[in-house]
Amino acid sequence: MHLKHPAREARSFAFFKIQRKYFLKDLKLKQHKMDEKFNEATTHRPKGNRIMDAPLVTIDLRSFTKQIKEEKAWEDRDRNAITVFKTDGMRIVLIALHKNAEMAKHTAEGMISVQVLEGKILFTTEEQSVELKQGSMVALHQNVPHSVLAKEETIFLLTLTTTLSGKE
Repeated sequence: MHLKHPAREARSFAFFKIQRKYFLKDLKLKQHKMDEKFNEATTHRPKGNRIMDAPLVTIDLRSFTKQIKEEKAWEDRDRNAITVFKTDGMRIVLIALHKNAEMAKHTAEGMISVQVLEGKILFTTEEQSVELKQGSMVALHQNVPHSVLAKEETIFLLTLTTTLSGKE
């Protein structure tokens, strides 16, 4: 049976507190204040003012969906999209497609995920096709050729990994 020695435990606890103090101090020194990045309104996107990157970014998908469906691009073309988050390493884009709109075969340099929020799409790679509807998603590795066909009016969230600036 191992008996606890109060003086030894007190020293051990004090040593732990000192280690923790220096760890937290070191961590605080390594942290840097992140600059918030904004997008400004334009004539094509008058409601374009939004935070694109910050330590915490809240994204109101319903509001952005309403916004892209009210823009002229949605009336004039078969799709519209808005980037709702963009930082080194990741980008999130909300995309709206009219029925029968097609995103022809293409590749992405990073990994992607596609999450259907409304509607239905046919997501096709050279290996297979999957029908995605509200609440379903797919993940895909980089450089895999794929296409998207809207089976009905669809809203989906595209998340892409991107190269960190200055890193290969």
